[in-house]
Amino acid sequence: MNKQLKQVTALANAQYFRRELGVVSSTMIVVGSMIGSGIFIVSADIARTVGSPTLLMAVWLATGILTLIAALSYGELASMMPAVGGQYVYLREAYGSLIGFLYGWTFFLVIQTGTIAAVAVAFAKFTAELLPVFGMSNVLLSLGAVKISAGQLLAIASIAVLTLLNAYGVKEGKIVQDIFTIAKVLGIAGLIFLGLTLGINDDALVSNLSNMWNHSWTRIEQGTIQVQPLSGVWIVAAFGVAMVGAIFSSDAWNTITFAAGEVINPKRTIPLSLFLGTSLVTAIYLLCNLAYLVTLPVVGNPNGGTVIERGMQFALEDRIGTAVVSVVWGENAAMIMAVLVMISTFGCNNGLILSGARVLYAMSNDGLFFKRAGRLNKRGVPGYALAIQAAWSSVLCLSGSYSDLLDYVVFAILLFYALTIAGIIVLRIKRPNAERSYKAFGYPFLPAVYICAALAICVNLLIFKPVFTYLGLCIVVSGIPVYWIWKRQAR
Repeated sequence: MNKQLKQVTALANAQYFRRELGVVSSTMIVVGSMIGSGIFIVSADIARTVGSPTLLMAVWLATGILTLIAALSYGELASMMPAVGGQYVYLREAYGSLIGFLYGWTFFLVIQTGTIAAVAVAFAKFTAELLPVFGMSNVLLSLGAVKISAGQLLAIASIAVLTLLNAYGVKEGKIVQDIFTIAKVLGIAGLIFLGLTLGINDDALVSNLSNMWNHSWTRIEQGTIQVQPLSGVWIVAAFGVAMVGAIFSSDAWNTITFAAGEVINPKRTIPLSLFLGTSLVTAIYLLCNLAYLVTLPVVGNPNGGTVIERGMQFALEDRIGTAVVSVVWGENAAMIMAVLVMISTFGCNNGLILSGARVLYAMSNDGLFFKRAGRLNKRGVPGYALAIQAAWSSVLCLSGSYSDLLDYVVFAILLFYALTIAGIIVLRIKRPNAERSYKAFGYPFLPAVYICAALAICVNLLIFKPVFTYLGLCIVVSGIPVYWIWKRQAR
């Protein structure tokens, strides 16, 4: 009898999400999901694209401001619709199920799973700094064009471990997130302190001060370096292209909206955690780049013999964080930064894995994804959706094409963000009397600023990165026939 009672209780508990995420844990998910390995690397590409400390800092500041505007705007949608699925639900309610599905399709196919794969591979690459056996060059199995390395297997193993942890319950996922986010923030704070104190370099300061307004775009084509001075409209063009890396490093701030069903008092907690999380990460990113600028010159020489001579533009493998630490601690820098990036990427993927499966759950309940993905396991989490997400992320790890896929969808990500924020206006017209415990800050001016800026960057990418942009658009459009197949099956 007791056994039957336990089974009935377990079945009943599995029918609903458990609200375990308060303000602190929700903010940790925002911060932890945003900070991966990008902040330690992408400033090198930005330095090559804009060529001056002024524009480099402006790129990060503009990205931070836009991210904060978007987060403050999403707060209204979250307070109005505190439902599992977040952005997918907002788009569905504003524009209909097709637009919602196209976002969910791109989210599953590339955005979330591609990010998980890229972060997992970054984790493996930096692990190889400490344990060379996990290097990407250590090929264990060759199947024609597909080569499986120890590093790829480690990346897949890290995804599997985090998926199993999150399948055990949202409480366990929350604990992992809190621990790793606190550890990574403290580690980055140490990097910032090191750069702004012991890392200050006179040569870097002189170089950067003399190049404050000397903007240039450095391209490396077929081993030849081409430097194009920037002025007028070319400054705007380069600025928009440079923002791609910063935007992707600042992405995933909306992950907490996907898990709204597990948030305590979501109408208050989600808007607050979005504001606190994006504000903290923006401050961290700006201080990190300031630390880079006082330690390394922006303009460098690819043949330089020291980290100072190579500068930010030509830091080895773009690892600027490692270069900054090496100025103070020399050869030990690689190991120190490897540990920090391992912590950062592991915690980042936990937040992405925890939240991403909730979108698949919401799509399934709308009849637009595999039926089993819309069920909760006995721990009250979408276990099957977690498994599907892990499986496809692992395929992308083995494909080696995840980084290209991420480039393809930057355009789509910005487009969906603009559509979602425009959805605030649409829903105020469609549902003027709906409860809104929080309203978008600066409405309608600030949401309009974000929409215009995002669309301007999209146009810029269409002009200067047409191959990536149009292929990304094709990925989105490919969801249209899939949508009608799902709809037909549902009927």
